[in-house]
This record gives sequence, structure tokens and C-alpha cells, in this order.
Amino acid sequence: MITQGTFRLAASAEMLFTDLPFVDRVRRLHELGFEVEIWDWSTKDLPGIAATGAVISSMTGYLRGDLLTEDGIAELLSTAEESLRMADIIDSPRLNLHGTGLDPKGLPVRPLESVSGADWIVAADTLSRLAELGQRAGRVFTLENLNTAVDHPGTPFARAADTLALVQAVDSPALRLNLDLYHAQIGEGNLIELVRRALPWVGEIQVADVPGRCEPGTGEIRFESIAAALRELGYDGVVGLEAWAVGDPEAALHAFRDAFLI
Repeated sequence: MITQGTFRLAASAEMLFTDLPFVDRVRRLHELGFEVEIWDWSTKDLPGIAATGAVISSMTGYLRGDLLTEDGIAELLSTAEESLRMADIIDSPRLNLHGTGLDPKGLPVRPLESVSGADWIVAADTLSRLAELGQRAGRVFTLENLNTAVDHPGTPFARAADTLALVQAVDSPALRLNLDLYHAQIGEGNLIELVRRALPWVGEIQVADVPGRCEPGTGEIRFESIAAALRELGYDGVVGLEAWAVGDPEAALHAFRDAFLI
């Protein structure tokens, strides 16, 4: 596996080598030395993925549901339990969550433009119940921040500040942040200070450049500075490339590696 100091590099099989069958994408990323991230496990050949020998970094931790409504909470908890069983097949240590289920276009199934104080309490309680499931299974759920300006309008608890507040409120080692710096740059900016503030609660960091959601070097983010800050702070987790390739996927992976292996 590709490492720099104490952190490791992963890449999303959902967004790279998209001309290949999915298991072959996983195998190719593994051959290139990256840990591998996947999204909806229900559409995947999990035994085939396991047979590649790839180190799976994360997968989606639910199929349906949300943090707030009675039916949505029941669906979220039920499909999270199912996801934990599937995580055993590919040994995924982290299972990713959002404030509500997303449709195939990334739009919230149950959009909500604003949340009340009561909503925050319900969301924290739901996440506490998820964390208990994760802790019993020996796995970690990660709550990902999203942007509402470009990709995910109407998603509740989307900002990094929101996800951080919820994870802090639950205060469980089985619930961490998936700190996505692409989404944070669009929604909040000030990325290095955000990393400093959030790092004690981070389970994983994801990256893509802005605008375009492509590899480092295609937009405005200075990833070399972020990599230097991560080393200075002693980050020992995964940095995952969740980005489209402008051209050749291997070239995109080289750009990612070069930005973080300084």
C-alpha cells in the first residue's frame, strides 16, 4: 500500500477506470498500490472483490433511510445492520453515512432546507444507535459532509461544521467524520484550519479538486499544503481520492500520489 509518513492513500473504484467491469477496477487500483473505496455494496460482487486481495478502505453503510423521520430511522438502522454483515465479506473497516439517503443523481431522497433544535437531538440519537451497532461489530461508521451548492442541494446536516457537531455530540469511537475536502471547499473553505479543528474526530479524509471534482492539480486547492499540514498534525488514517479523471485514470492517480507524497 502507498503510504506517506503515517497516512495511507486510497481511491474510489466508482469514479476511476469506469470503462472496466467493477471487480477489474478494484483489481487495477490494488495493483497500483492503493486501498479501494466503494459505494453501494448491493450492486457489487462482494466475493469477487474480496478475491482480488484489495484492501478495502470504506463502503456505503446503509441503503435507505435518514436521521430524522420514524420510518427513515428504522430503514437506516435496518440497512446499516445488513451493511455490517456485508462489510465482513470484504473486511471494510469503515461504513459511510449521509444526513439522508441519496438518489442515483446524488440528490436527497428526503430533502430538508433547514433543521430545528429538535431535529439535532433526534439526529444525534439516531447516530448514537448506529454507533452502538458499529461498536458491537468492531467497525466504524463515518458521517460525510456534503455540499449543497453544486452536488447535493437540500441535504440536511451537510456542512462539515454540522457533521463535526453531530460526531462530537455522540462521542463514540464507532462514529467518526468522513471529512470530504472537495465538499468543504465549496461549502466552507479554510481547509487547513478545518482539518486542524476536526482531526481528533476524523475517520477518513477524502479529496478532489474544485471546480470539477477531478484529481489534484486541476483546480484551486493546494493539496501539497494540506498534505504538509496532515504530516505536521500526525494524521495516521486514510486519504481517499474520490474524483473523476480529467483524462487517463493512471495519470490522475499519479497526480494524487505526487500531491501527497511530498
